[in-house]
Amino acid sequence: MNQQIRFPIPKVLKFQNINTKPSSQRRKIAKDKDTIIRKKIVFRYQILHKPGSYFTDSEMHKLVNDIRDVAATAFNPIPEYQVMCGTREELSDKIIALAWDKNTLAGFASTVELYIPTIGNILHLGLTVVKPEYRSNGLTHLLMQKAITSYIIQKAIYFDKLWITNCAAVLSSLVNVALHFEQVYPAPHTITYTKQHKVIAETINQLYRKKIYIRDDSYFDSNNHIFRGSVKGTVFQKDINDTSYYHRNTEYNNYYKNLMDFNNGDEILQVGYASIPAAIRHAVFNNMKKFIPQ
Repeated sequence: MNQQIRFPIPKVLKFQNINTKPSSQRRKIAKDKDTIIRKKIVFRYQILHKPGSYFTDSEMHKLVNDIRDVAATAFNPIPEYQVMCGTREELSDKIIALAWDKNTLAGFASTVELYIPTIGNILHLGLTVVKPEYRSNGLTHLLMQKAITSYIIQKAIYFDKLWITNCAAVLSSLVNVALHFEQVYPAPHTITYTKQHKVIAETINQLYRKKIYIRDDSYFDSNNHIFRGSVKGTVFQKDINDTSYYHRNTEYNNYYKNLMDFNNGDEILQVGYASIPAAIRHAVFNNMKKFIPQ
């Protein structure tokens, strides 16, 4: 008996055209595509070493205007502090890393060279601000890395390690410093606290409060390296419940969170150092040579 062979009817493939979708869906797809494109931005980096010592007045004016445009996305009002002041004096001890998206300044990191008697020059990590639309690119950490690495490479013949300081209430900043530098105090891991740590902390307390935005009436808790009430009532005071300032490392977050009284506007002063050979190896490994000041 002959059997009738039946072949399955193929399914019809449907190709969707974006233009046939409702306008709200088209906008969402366009936005998603724009987000993907924005993540692939290739920034142009610029490193400036103490531009106040050689910039013309017009160059300084343009630089400060660009910096204040970025700062306005993070501070209201913009504090008269650091490079945002725009004076030649304030721009003469700064090592600044800039990230450009074509002709738009996307973010900056401004570090400060400080002189400590018996130790020499150290680098205070200062201030980093990135416009909100560029923060998902990891630019905040990268800008600070470029500023520090550039300074280290330029000064490597003078010392074998660079002492650094950081004063902050931002948990992500505190945790990053503890994780990426050596012998940082205070930190949750064990370190050797030296005379150099003590001298640097005491000198900053006595001589450089204005340079790092510490109130005159703030009490310095020298045992824990905490400026009590240093940013109370200012744009730098942080809310303990604002997790956007937290780091992913919960253990380190909790350590620094428990040291400070956020309602009182406390800040932690970290002191540590970067090993010059390790920093140079890290720079070369990451193809950082092209970011050496030109």
